[in-house]
Amino acid sequence: MTLRAAVLGHPISHSKSPALHRAAYAHLGVDIAYSAIDVTEAALPDFMRQVRDEVRADGSWRGLSVTMPLKSAMVAEVDEVRGVGRVLGVVNTVAFESDGGSAGHTRLVAYNTDVAGIVNALRHAGAASAPTAVILGGGGTAAAAVAALKELGAVSAAVFVRDVSRAAEARAAADAVGVPVRVLPLAGAAAAVAAADVVISTLPPRAADALAGELAEELEANPSSALPAHGSPGVLLDVAYDPWPSRIAAVWQEAGGTVVPGLEMLIYQAVEQVRHFTGLGEALPAGVTDVMCDAVGAPRRVF
Repeated sequence: MTLRAAVLGHPISHSKSPALHRAAYAHLGVDIAYSAIDVTEAALPDFMRQVRDEVRADGSWRGLSVTMPLKSAMVAEVDEVRGVGRVLGVVNTVAFESDGGSAGHTRLVAYNTDVAGIVNALRHAGAASAPTAVILGGGGTAAAAVAALKELGAVSAAVFVRDVSRAAEARAAADAVGVPVRVLPLAGAAAAVAAADVVISTLPPRAADALAGELAEELEANPSSALPAHGSPGVLLDVAYDPWPSRIAAVWQEAGGTVVPGLEMLIYQAVEQVRHFTGLGEALPAGVTDVMCDAVGAPRRVF
C-alpha cells in the first residue's frame, strides 16, 4: 500500500515542500506519496474530517505539513499537540501515530518544527546568539520566531507589523516563552532593523519591499550609527523564498550583512517532519539532508 503525506495551505502551488519530501522518501526507499493540497482556513474542518475517515478506512496517511493560513487553526483539528507547539498554540506538522491498535485508533499528533528550522538556519549562518532582535510580521511563523529567539538567548524583541491590532499570535508566543516584545507599526522600522543583530522577516513575498527602500535610505544616510556595535548589518532570515532574492535581502546583502534565505529554514524544518512521518526520529540518516538540499538547489550541509 502506498502511504500518503501532503502539505496544506492557501495558496500552495508555490510550495517547495513536495520536492524536499519526495527526495527524502526516495532516498530512504519509503513508499510515501507526498502532494500539495490547497485548503483554506474555512475548509479545514471538513478536510480533516475526510482525512480521519480515510485513516479509519485504510490507515494510509502518515503526515501533514501545515503552512499559512492554517498553523493556528490546525490545533483544534488534532488529538494532541506536543512540545513547543503546545506552548505556542501554533503548529506546522501533523503526524499520524498508532496507539498499537487498528487504523481506527491512530492519533493525530501535532508539532511545531518551524522553531527548530529557524534556530538551525540562523546557527548555520553563524548567528550563535541574538542580543538585539527584530521580527517582521506577527502571525504564526512570527510566533515560532519568538520561540527561536528565546533559544538563541534574546531577552526581548521588537515586532513590526502592518497592523498592530493583528499580532495576537506573536504576543501570545512572547507571553508563553517569556520574551518581552514591543509591537510596533512596520512603517518607520528601518532604523531598528538596521541596528539589530538578528532580523527575522515572516512577511509574505514583496510585503517588505517598502521597508527595503527605507532601509537602503537609512543605511546610506547613517552608515555607522545605524548599524550594530560590530559595524555591519547582522543576520537577516527572510522566510519568503519566492521570488529570490527579495528586495530586503538584496539591500541587506549589499550593505555587507549576512542573508539567510527562507529555503534554509524550510529545509531544516522539513527534515524534522521527515523524522516524524517515517517514524525514524533521531535514526534518520544524515544523507537525507543532502538529497533534500539537492532537490531545491541548496548547498549541502550536515546537522
